[in-house]
Amino acid sequence: MARAVKTAHGSLVMGRRLARLARHLAELFPPGARVLDVGAGSGEMAAALLALRPDLRIEGIDVLVRPGTAIPVRAFDGHHIPATDGEWDACLLVDVLHHCDKPEELLAEATRAARVCVVVKDHVAEGPWDHAVLRVMDWFGNRGHGVVLPYHYWSAARWKQAFEVLGLNEACRTEALGLYPFPFTWLFDRRLHFTVRLEKAAS
Repeated sequence: MARAVKTAHGSLVMGRRLARLARHLAELFPPGARVLDVGAGSGEMAAALLALRPDLRIEGIDVLVRPGTAIPVRAFDGHHIPATDGEWDACLLVDVLHHCDKPEELLAEATRAARVCVVVKDHVAEGPWDHAVLRVMDWFGNRGHGVVLPYHYWSAARWKQAFEVLGLNEACRTEALGLYPFPFTWLFDRRLHFTVRLEKAAS
């Protein structure tokens, strides 16, 4: 079973996931936005976004800077984003917050650094089965990159609470992302993933 999941994830999933997710995310940024990709990894997601939205300007930060990243990526400590308040038009966090010991802290930092919006792609887990599936996906997708795996998956209610505490409004949310081909979509898609554009509440 483990070998089958690994093979499916590597050969069938990653290219499709990158292309489909980039299309979803590309719709969430304002024209000409300067975007900070928090937890940019290899930079491939940002590069896929730029192919669809050449008007964007994207730089990245990560706790582990890989060689040969597709966009410029700087190191940061995983807690404090090296930016002044509102320095960036938008902050992007793709499957980053569930890797944090204190997700609320990093989300608050992204909110501080972003002038217009924060764009998040992450997971939703409503029970033990969801947690189990996400743990398998996380392990196969990240084990070779030295990524910390605390498996912090939140319920929809917990996400809503975190957004409300930070004064963030969900301007656009999508759950049917279609990241996985049939029949894997039944196991790995469902409503385990979401994208959302978060905007600061008017003061």
